[in-house]
Amino acid sequence: MTKNWTPLAFVYLLLALAGLVGTWTFNVLAIVQLRDFIGDWVNSGPAVSSLTVDLLVVAVAGSILIIVEARRLGMKRGWLYVVLSGLTAFAFTFPLFLSMRERTLQGRRLQAATTPTLSG
Repeated sequence: MTKNWTPLAFVYLLLALAGLVGTWTFNVLAIVQLRDFIGDWVNSGPAVSSLTVDLLVVAVAGSILIIVEARRLGMKRGWLYVVLSGLTAFAFTFPLFLSMRERTLQGRRLQAATTPTLSG
């Protein structure tokens, strides 16, 4: 079971946890302070707006990558990472997907290493 957990998979998993805790710390703070969450994104000046556009474009590109790569590797429910990013944060779901992707690839590597080959 733990054979698929490579060091890279653990790094991605730690980044996912940091993304979840980091973003939700500020989300809870915004809720407690009764802030206009979306309004703060777009009305806090050009620097914040630039960062917002930057992150949104990366999130869209990452979402496409998640769906395409999950299909390519035969990972089930890849679309769920994209949906969950709207409920949690893309900073959580994207590294989580990368961690699960690494586990899938490691599983394939281990399977290929133990599968006998036919030689002529």
